[in-house]
Amino acid sequence: MATETEKTTSTPHEADSHGLIRVHGARENNLKDVSIEIPKRRLTVFTGVSGSGKSSLVFDTIAAESQRLINETYPAFVQGFMPNLARPEVDVLEGLTTAIIVDQQRMGGDPRSTVGTATDANALLRILFSRLGKPHIGSPKAFSFNIASISGAGAVTVERAGQKVKERRSFSITGGMCPRCEGRGAVTDLDLAQLYDETLSLNEGAITVPGYKGGGWNSRLYIESGFFDPDKPISTFTKKELQDFLHREPTRMKIAGINMTYEGLIPRIQKSMLSKDKESMQPHIREFVERAVTFATCPDCDGTRLSEGARSSKIDGVSIADACAMQISDLAAWVRRLDEPSVAPLLATLLHTLESFVEIGLGYLSLDRPAGTLSGGEAQRTKMIRHLGSSLTDVTYVFDEPTTGLHPHDIQRMNGLLLRLRDKGNTVLVVEHKPEVIAIADHVVDLGPGAGAGGGTVCFEGTVEALRTGGTVTGRHFDDRAALKDTVRKPTGTLEIRGASTHNLQGVDVDIPLGVLAVVTGVAGSGKSSLVHGSIPAGAGVVSVDQGAIRGSRRSNPATYTGLLDPIRKAFAKENGVKPALFSSNSEGACPTCNGAGVIYTDLAMMAGVATTCEDCDGKRFEASVLDYRLGGRDISEVLAMPVTEAEEFFAAGEAHTPAAHRILQRLTDVGLGYLTIGQPLTTLSGGERQRLKLATHMADKGGVYVLDEPTAGLHLADVEQLLGLLDRLVDSGKSVIVVEHHQAVMAHADWIIDLGPGAGHDGGRIVFEGTPADLVTARSTLTAQHLAEYVGA
Repeated sequence: MATETEKTTSTPHEADSHGLIRVHGARENNLKDVSIEIPKRRLTVFTGVSGSGKSSLVFDTIAAESQRLINETYPAFVQGFMPNLARPEVDVLEGLTTAIIVDQQRMGGDPRSTVGTATDANALLRILFSRLGKPHIGSPKAFSFNIASISGAGAVTVERAGQKVKERRSFSITGGMCPRCEGRGAVTDLDLAQLYDETLSLNEGAITVPGYKGGGWNSRLYIESGFFDPDKPISTFTKKELQDFLHREPTRMKIAGINMTYEGLIPRIQKSMLSKDKESMQPHIREFVERAVTFATCPDCDGTRLSEGARSSKIDGVSIADACAMQISDLAAWVRRLDEPSVAPLLATLLHTLESFVEIGLGYLSLDRPAGTLSGGEAQRTKMIRHLGSSLTDVTYVFDEPTTGLHPHDIQRMNGLLLRLRDKGNTVLVVEHKPEVIAIADHVVDLGPGAGAGGGTVCFEGTVEALRTGGTVTGRHFDDRAALKDTVRKPTGTLEIRGASTHNLQGVDVDIPLGVLAVVTGVAGSGKSSLVHGSIPAGAGVVSVDQGAIRGSRRSNPATYTGLLDPIRKAFAKENGVKPALFSSNSEGACPTCNGAGVIYTDLAMMAGVATTCEDCDGKRFEASVLDYRLGGRDISEVLAMPVTEAEEFFAAGEAHTPAAHRILQRLTDVGLGYLTIGQPLTTLSGGERQRLKLATHMADKGGVYVLDEPTAGLHLADVEQLLGLLDRLVDSGKSVIVVEHHQAVMAHADWIIDLGPGAGHDGGRIVFEGTPADLVTARSTLTAQHLAEYVGA
């Protein structure tokens, strides 16, 4: 009997033999037939230079296939409402488990979305106030700033016993939306002086809105409408004429024999410009919108977004508006004090959500903070909240640089959370550059050796110790430490900030030195971005590169985003004596079969759509006649297929010499994007590549002060060296560079450091140190000082 038992226990169960995720022949984006085995229930970190294929392997292959397979388990009816996911380019994927993706996508910029609505904390608070609030004003809807109060009455016809009977019915819904600002918390106002010059007539070009000047259809619509005399200055318009000009409802009419819709100038601008996301606008339109539109706090609700009724109902003297405005750590303490057995399960769930915020290092936020204002790192950690304390195990958690925006002090806390998820029996896959995170990995996968076409292969697999001696780029740079400078530059002047009180800043007075590399540090939420972006407005002589995401469709590419395509099109047009529009795949030169997309998409309803290369243009996106025109022996599709470094040489001299294009390409090389293809769709770029593309674009702006917000985000250790060289070149060329940064290499390289703190939220917002990095290390008076001293080995 004993031997029988021994036999059973020594033979492992078949179900326990599936301890690996197997990937065979992955070819997504730049991956070159990658085959790899990843251990389950372990923490695996994926490293490699920016653009080496980490995200393509982890997100676009493993996580994407897991999500697609889960979606396929739903009925076709449900799948019709879900995003269509194509099967990744891979031969075999085995051993997948359910993937939960916690990426760095910024939260929606919808003005109604707040931290509370994005994490369900608001939903719980609304139920709490509808049950305990005094006076009682209604259901949870009465506390929602997304629901308007409406009422109505009328006759309805009902059938009873074969008879049709008319009855009078009335209904009312009590919502919590402030009627003045419609739940947005701010009211917008258009400055009419920016829309038109009232001293001029329409024929003289009175309308100053971009796109409405110089005889185009937009201006002809108003000139030829017949509602007013186009030769009469706008200042002499009657009340009726001004109403028709600015506010008239849409009216169908014929202009020059063409049916058109006339609409007042203000609603027309609101629909065409103000309803769009500012980031996706062309620079000259964005500049106009920033000039013409003023945002003011709603005077009726004082920015709380809520109606008077919702603000009047209170628990222990606190309204829902007060609760949402509290720092989350304080709100958690308030909820802990509430002792009401009738809502005990609700209070327990709400308290768990709020304590998760504090545990993950976001206790300094408030629930009414607009979701669009969170940085990439904050947005990612907000998404993590629903997974903390979850009872799910044997799940694959996929993280995209979870330490972005984190101070070295906060990284230790994040490491603890990742290890906790692993220890519960989950597979944790992390794409990361920070050595502190790589150090806690059970298994490391290093991709490379280069970026773009030079990457896409697995250079190393194994333990952290083996990585150090593995000879890969990551291994060589793993123990790199930037040393403190022997001598620092002398400032050429100062930028005075007095009484700064944006967000949590507590009346800060500081002099930021100019003509040097100044770095602003401090734990996450200490007020760095509030100080820099709130007190140094982008404008006169200031070039501000924030963390806002680059948005772009699959038709956008580095050439269109940086404005490089314009000089290229003009050079082709001039060389061949034709119109520039022929050399745009979004305009006249587009292949008529695929409309310039290069591929033909077949929508298969709830099944994944199929993209096939267009047979007419062979994926080149231009019609055949356009490809006959050449510049320097190359057609437009061949030029767009060039990497930046090759294109830089091509436009530098000879027949294709184009100084405007060469300047832009030089900037792309300076920020380390020489390997990118200039016609590569923006949707295929990694986060670090997009950040540097944005930096390259802004380097063209005329300004003496550069303000950069975490330029090392998404950068490999080897790329950070290149970035430091770029910052040095900017300073040496006479610019002032102010950087908000957590990376110790940038701190060590600084000429001057301003450290905010000592904590986050209302525990921060003060200057705790100003001086050189060497003085900071010697003083060791702040959290930043301790971590920098440890980093430089002082």
